[in-house]
Amino acid sequence: MHERRYRASQTEARKKDAREKIQLGGLVVKAGLRSEDRAVILGALIDATARLGDATERARLTAIGKAIFDNDSKEADAAGSAGGDDVGSRAWAPGF
Repeated sequence: MHERRYRASQTEARKKDAREKIQLGGLVVKAGLRSEDRAVILGALIDATARLGDATERARLTAIGKAIFDNDSKEADAAGSAGGDDVGSRAWAPGF
């Protein structure tokens, strides 16, 4: 009985981990980095991690991300009312 619950909790933990990795991969695609070399993506993420200690830089990056998500929500709403199937995938434009 205990082993069954343990296995179920392990399975649930693996599913949660897989779901999180899929969502994070989706962010890489949303950022327009699908075709970039993995070393470039990792380097960019490491660089961003170092920059997050600066509150101004964190706020700037947050604003960029929120703007993209907000735009996607608006596009989805418009597509839903128009009956379209717009995915809204595009690369972030530098100089935001």
